[in-house]
Amino acid sequence: MKMCSVRLIFLILCIFFNGSLSELERLEHPVTKSDGSLNIMVIGDWGRQGGFSQSLVAHQMGIVGEQLDIDFVISVGDNFYDDGLKGDTDPAFEASFSRIYTHPSLQKQWYSVLGNHDYRGNVSAQLSHVLTQKDWRWFCRRSFVLCSGMVEFFFVDTNPFVEKYFTNPEDHTYDWSNVLPRDKYISNLLHDLNLEIKKSHATWKFVVGHHGIKTAGQHGATQELVDQLLPILEENKVDLYINGHDHCLQHIGSEGEIQFLTSGGGSKAWRGVIQPWDPKELKLYYDGQGFMSLHVTHSQAKFIYYDISGNVLHQSTLSKTFSPFKRLFL
Repeated sequence: MKMCSVRLIFLILCIFFNGSLSELERLEHPVTKSDGSLNIMVIGDWGRQGGFSQSLVAHQMGIVGEQLDIDFVISVGDNFYDDGLKGDTDPAFEASFSRIYTHPSLQKQWYSVLGNHDYRGNVSAQLSHVLTQKDWRWFCRRSFVLCSGMVEFFFVDTNPFVEKYFTNPEDHTYDWSNVLPRDKYISNLLHDLNLEIKKSHATWKFVVGHHGIKTAGQHGATQELVDQLLPILEENKVDLYINGHDHCLQHIGSEGEIQFLTSGGGSKAWRGVIQPWDPKELKLYYDGQGFMSLHVTHSQAKFIYYDISGNVLHQSTLSKTFSPFKRLFL
């Protein structure tokens, strides 16, 4: 009888822990400013060995980064064109990253997710500690959680959600090692993400991915994310979803709801495509190169978009009152 009871308790504990533990890696970025605020740079779709104005964008990022005294940089993917890295010795790493983002203000930690072009190369190379040994700033994972003061960032690998990469890859070859079987990978990721957001006590919750959920850009909304990821973000009252993929700068949102921010202007842009969108929601659509900054305090999150010359294209602020779910535009 005792043995049966022990087995029953063990079974219950296994079920409990399997359902309540997440496998997402958690990181802590120290807060260095006395008021606890954060200044962050966001860039995406950049790695072209300086071409297509990547070097000019990097130069301007350095100037703005110095003015803002940024704490770290977020990359929303497509880090190395056209087909990712061939391995952890690929010279494209230095040519597109280390030798481009040289301004002193950009010598901060970079937190990166993967884009679809990165998956066309050797994915494990970008995740390798070998790259971090070459350039200490580099940190890239498929999905992870970053905690920094009053903010938690949830980085999500959105690539496996996109069905056409599996069913109609055209002439591209994707590195799906450690992703297959796809359904299980997605199910586990959504489970872990939901758990992590639910248990978060952060004032601000930002989700970062490569593909867009709401976008008027050339690629359009990623329906698989609309169907599977967006409900989790809405249920958990996430504040921002930040992405790249479309090579533009974009802000879509309504008062009191999730704001969708695209920062995909790191190099090649000017595609000349904008899809119809409700003008009440589309606050900014800029087809050219540029980047975004985030300025976060306990009561406000301000985001600013810059073009390649450092001109401010658009800015908006979310404010929180005593109720943690009350969001106001300023």
